[in-house]
Amino acid sequence: MHIIVYSEDKEDSLEIRTANRTAHLAWLKSDDTIHVKVAGPWLDDTGTMRGSLLIVEAASVEVVKNWLSHDPYGQAGLTQKTIVKAYNWVIGAPS
Repeated sequence: MHIIVYSEDKEDSLEIRTANRTAHLAWLKSDDTIHVKVAGPWLDDTGTMRGSLLIVEAASVEVVKNWLSHDPYGQAGLTQKTIVKAYNWVIGAPS
């Protein structure tokens, strides 16, 4: 199943994001049970990274929530809010 992960960073946390970005990107590729289809930061009106959006393929939302508990961003205290939901990919879905 496809699952979306939307996260918002805490205020004034760009330094935390920058310091943990390399570890976060490696972590995104570290689990064979989670297949990341789309990943990237979303930007505020000034072009500053303020959160993340992922579309992943996994067995369940619970599996993704467990995986997220190991994210270097979350472990470093970057994340203020995270939403994880099943997703029905209609237009632009990978074949």
